[in-house]
Amino acid sequence: MKQAGYTYRRLTSADVPLLKGLLAVFGEAFDQVETYEQATPSDEYLAALLGKPHFIAIAALSGERVVGGLAAYVLEKFEQERSEIYIYDLAVLEEHRRRGVATRVIGELKRIAAALGAYVIFVQADLEDGPAIALYESLGTKETAHHFDIEV
Repeated sequence: MKQAGYTYRRLTSADVPLLKGLLAVFGEAFDQVETYEQATPSDEYLAALLGKPHFIAIAALSGERVVGGLAAYVLEKFEQERSEIYIYDLAVLEEHRRRGVATRVIGELKRIAAALGAYVIFVQADLEDGPAIALYESLGTKETAHHFDIEV
């Protein structure tokens, strides 16, 4: 999909360079370059991940450059025959924010979710991340929950 100078597309196993570009966007946007770029998986790993039906990566492109996007997972439920989609990461480079890029990336995910028959998309936001919270509140219903990391 192309809109307002940006192109939005779901990445496939042929789009490893774009996924690496999206990793760079996450690293810069979250100020965690080491996490997202220091131990980048092999091209084979990333291609295999992009080929799996439970993984969704969407890139927002300005020309050939990745300027935003998201990574999400399809979760099959056990209590009913349905699935939901969890947005794991979503970011837009600072110079491209406030232009509707994140909203359109989520719109592309909604289109994919409908085609997959998912019943809901959910996402978490840090309490300090006011812009993310404002975006998500404009698109959905806020539920308060606690997040726990359990070490393996």
